[in-house]
Order: sequence, then structure tokens, then C-alpha cells
Amino acid sequence: MNRRNTFLTSVAAAAVFLTTGAWAQQRPIRLVVPYGAGGPIDVTARILAERVKDSLGPVIIDNKPGGGGNIGADMVAKAAPDGLTIGISAVATHAINPWLFSKMPYDVTRDFAAITQMVRVPNVLVMNAETATRLKINSLADLIAYAKANPAKLNYGSGGNGSAGHLAGEMFKRDAGIFALHIPYNGGNPAQLALLAGQVDFNFDNLATAAPNIRSGKLKALAVTTLGASPSLPGVPPVAATLKGFSIDTWWGLVAPAGTPPAVVAKLNQAFVAALQSPEARSRFATLLAEPVTSTPEEFAAFMKAELAKYEKVVKASGAKVD
Repeated sequence: MNRRNTFLTSVAAAAVFLTTGAWAQQRPIRLVVPYGAGGPIDVTARILAERVKDSLGPVIIDNKPGGGGNIGADMVAKAAPDGLTIGISAVATHAINPWLFSKMPYDVTRDFAAITQMVRVPNVLVMNAETATRLKINSLADLIAYAKANPAKLNYGSGGNGSAGHLAGEMFKRDAGIFALHIPYNGGNPAQLALLAGQVDFNFDNLATAAPNIRSGKLKALAVTTLGASPSLPGVPPVAATLKGFSIDTWWGLVAPAGTPPAVVAKLNQAFVAALQSPEARSRFATLLAEPVTSTPEEFAAFMKAELAKYEKVVKASGAKVD
């Protein structure tokens, strides 16, 4: 009976939305961000919330950090599928965490309806500029050659076991056939400070975080981790130019609870895709070095499924686990 009531409620909400063109006559849409306020994911969510208010009515951002993003994602998974609660899905919550955590509160393949991808932010392989000069490393090929000629002499830092930087480093070592000791830090900022101090040889860092030190000359960018070059870092090739097929970057998008009526998902997709494609949003995202990415619900669902499969291999190979 509860399932039937939930279904009927969802259909009624969808009918109101589709006939009025907005949910403002009911409740505002709640957009759950599974991370704290002020970070790039939160900022982009707020930009889009402002852009869709004319077509969807008010969208309220609800920050629910904790558990590596799992707490907020679980709130979306367990919300009523009426289109009034949607949330951010990220590479961590929907591709990495299912293999990293021993117990998950939600099932990424069963509990969500994809709406659209939102953003892609490249990661970048960076070295301390003084270290790169001392070791005569000017390119990714130079780094690989040095590692092969000097086994076990290189190390790299990350924001912790199972972090994006850690997994990117393990993928790089595997594909390049080299060894470098992983040194985990308690977060991305301490890892970058260690690199700047010359305590580690290289990091895979988020481009938005690394960019100021790249521009100042303190860090040397060797390659970006997107499949192609990034317009945000002209002249820096992708890792894939040397190691074919290498691709690992930070992404996030929008999801609704599973069972949300397809017509509602389509309406949400239409509104948020239009917002992502607007010149205003693109301009503001550029300041975060974030690239807007739009997709159909079907395309985003397929993308998340492929990312989940990719990270299964990477996380298991790394040995990282959170109990």
C-alpha cells in the first residue's frame, strides 16, 4: 500500500508540474549537495539553481556533507520520487565509493534516475618546479624514463587513500609500468603543501586547485588527465598522448530518486541543460576551470555505469578500503 501511495503521489506531483510548467505552486525543489558549502560543486549547483528558477521555480540548495559524500547521496536515494528532491552525483559518490567503502547505504545502479551530467574538471600531473629542473624532467615521457632508470626513487602525494589523486597515481603507475611510493596526506591542501615544499616528487591534483601555483611557476604541469587537452591549460598535453586511453577526471551531475516519472526527469533535464549551455553559466564556470557538460538522461546513466566499472578495477588494484 505504501508503494502504491508513493507512486500515486509522484504521478500527482508530475501532473501538477507538467501542467503548470513550474513547481512553485507546491514546494521549492530541494537540490542536495553532498559536500560542504563554498566548494566548487556547491558553487556550480548554486549557479544553476539561479538559472533554472524561471522554468522550474525556486531551487533550494541543501548541503549534506559527510561520509565521503555518501550521507547526502543517500538522502536523495531515499527521497520521494516526485521530482521535488534531486541531488548531485559525483565521481566519488557514484563511481569510487561503492568499491572503497565496505558498506554502502545506497545502490548506485538501482536507487537513482540520471538527469544530466553537469561539469568536468581536469586533474593535472604536477611536479615541484625546482625538482623538475633538478631531475631534468620537462615532459611526461621524461618522468616515465626517469622512473624506469631510477627504480623506487620517486614518490607521489595525494589527499588520502582512495582519493582521486591516489587512484590517478595508481592508474599512471600501472599504465606506465613504473613504481612510485604513494604518500597519503589528510586532504588535498596538505598534499599540495608537501609538493610545494619538495617533500614529494609529483601529485595528481585538481586543476582548479593547482592552477595558481602553475601560473606562478612554483609547479610544473606535465599533463592533464582528460582524454583530450584542456582549454584551461593550453600547451599541456593529455596523459593519453603518451599512455593511450588514459582518462581520469573529476565530474559531477544531477540525479533524482529512482522511480521519478520519466516526464519529470525529461523536464528537469531540459531546464538544467539550457542553464548549462547559457553564456552566463559558461562564463562563471570558467572562473572555476570547470567545463560544462550536458547529456541526455540515458547518456548520463551510461556514463556513470562505465565510470563505476572503470573504478572497480582501479580501487581494487590500489588496495584502498574504508571500513
